[in-house]
This record gives sequence, C-alpha cells and structure tokens, in this order.
Amino acid sequence: MKLRSLRRQRGRRAAPLLPAWAGLLVLSGCEGPQSVFRTGGSDAAQLEHLFLVMLAGAVVLWLGINGLFYYASRVSARPVSRARVEALILGGGVGLPVVVLTALLVYGLSIMPDQRAPGDGLRLRVTGEQFWWRVEYWPEGAEAPVVSANEVRLPVGRRTEIELAATDVIHSFWLPALGGKTDLIPGRVNRMSLEPTEVGTWRGQCAEFCGLSHALMAFQAITLEEAEFGAWLAREAQGLAPEARTAEGYAIFTAQGCGGCHALRGTEARGTVGPDLTHVGGRATLAAGILPMTADALTDWIRDPAAFKPGVEMPGYDHMDPDELATLALWLEGLR
Repeated sequence: MKLRSLRRQRGRRAAPLLPAWAGLLVLSGCEGPQSVFRTGGSDAAQLEHLFLVMLAGAVVLWLGINGLFYYASRVSARPVSRARVEALILGGGVGLPVVVLTALLVYGLSIMPDQRAPGDGLRLRVTGEQFWWRVEYWPEGAEAPVVSANEVRLPVGRRTEIELAATDVIHSFWLPALGGKTDLIPGRVNRMSLEPTEVGTWRGQCAEFCGLSHALMAFQAITLEEAEFGAWLAREAQGLAPEARTAEGYAIFTAQGCGGCHALRGTEARGTVGPDLTHVGGRATLAAGILPMTADALTDWIRDPAAFKPGVEMPGYDHMDPDELATLALWLEGLR
C-alpha cells in the first residue's frame, strides 16, 4: 500500500512536467537545415511571417469564442432571453470568425504574387525521377543547359525561376528554408521562384509519396555569393577533364557499359536514364542525399543500390572484381 501511494505521489509531481517536456520535444524540430523556422531566403521569411499572422488570428478566434462562452456559462450563469442567446451565437460563432478569417484571407492572397515573381535571368529546370532529381541550369541566353543531379545551387541576392516537371509519378519539390512547396506533375510544367538571402547549405525533400523510396528522395541546396556561383557554374559547364579520360577508372566505366545510362560530357558516354556523372565527385551527397560522397559509399552503392534505396532502377554490379570496383569508385569520387 505504501509503495502504491508513493508511486501515485510521484506521478502527481511528474504530471505538471509533461507539457514542458512535450514543448521541448516540439521545439527541438525548429532548428536545422530543413526547418521552416530557419529561413535563408526572402520567400521562406515571408511564409514564416504568414504563419505567425495566421497563428495570431487563430489565437484571437480561440480566445474570443471561448471567452464568450466562458462568460455566458461561468461569469454570468443565469437565465437569459432568447434574443441574447441568438446575439451571442451570431456574434461569437458567425461574426467574429467571418471578420478574422476574411482579414487573414485578404492578407494571404496579397502575398501570393511575390511567391510567383519572375526570375532575373537564371532559370533552373528540376525533373523528378525515380528516385532522384535531374537538375538543369539555363543561364540567360544559353543554347544548352548545364546538367547536374540531386543538388541545387543558387546565387544569393538574385531571384531564380525554377521549372518543375516529372517523368513518372507526382513528386513535390520542398525546400522549407528557402521557400514553399510545389508539385511536379507528369505532362505539366509548374513554376516557382526563389531568392536566397543567406549563404549556406539547406536540405530539401520530396514531399509527395512517390513509391518505395519516397522518404529517400532528398537533395541539398547550396546558396553562394553571386561571383562564387558564377565561377562554379563555369566549371560545371566544362566536360570531363582530359586526364580523367586516360585513367583506369574511365576504362572500367566504359567496359561495364555505364555510359548506356549515364553521361560524361565530352565523351561517348551520353546516357540519359540516370544522373549526369561529369562532376559527380563535386556533389556533397550521393544517391539523392542519403549517402556521403566518398569512395567507400560509391563502392557500396554501385555494388548493390537496392540495399540503400528499394525500387531504384539502377542494377547492382556485385559481379565486378572488388579491385576494379574500388578503382571505379575512387575515379568517380575524383570527378569534380
């Protein structure tokens, strides 16, 4: 009996702490490279402000309606006339919500044009594949794109227009630290634009269920100063370095038929099924954000990609000689 009583007392003392622990748990998700509260662009900052305005409106509604009913049931709990009850219902249940919600709607609609503002020269085209991202950079006046994959780089202080498409099923391009969420729909091109205001590395994610490895379809966004971005884009536009074509890794790449699916610009490898690998080693991650860009990770991925990403269309190369596989992975890591 004493033990049971002691447990009850401890439970009573712990009960008031539960909301505090729950609050800390929720707040722990408010930081990091994929947090909507860690904004690095003007569009995300505007959406954060909209959220706070909407939250304030919800609080006003909650306090107003519950305050009226508390007054009627507790403060002035006495028989009232039918006219007074109807006035209370119309005022608290109809009038107050209409006024507050109308104000919130007008404010929300007023910022929509800013979220669809045109770019100022640079254009990106992002295509959702299964399960990775094809990224094409179209500088103003360019006749052909600079092709990359699974990583988006943007200049700070400039608004970039992004065209969004899909080849198989519906995906959703979500980069919460820089802007909102837009779907990628087969047979249709959707558009959004982003204006980063802070240099950094941010995480994006496919936000529409698209198959077995939907949760493993991520990407990184790297925001750079304009001069640094221009230098990077110029390097990215170059083909495979001459010294890379004479390396043993290139011979293995060719012998294994990797060029049937992947492209190495400036060579006979012109595949379009998989990501362009011309500068694959310069990307921060591998396999759409789920592995580090290291020779060991490349080895494991090439040997058995389905072990990391179920449903991936790339076949495994577990038949390769381990030394050749290691040489190929090390060569790919060096393509920067």
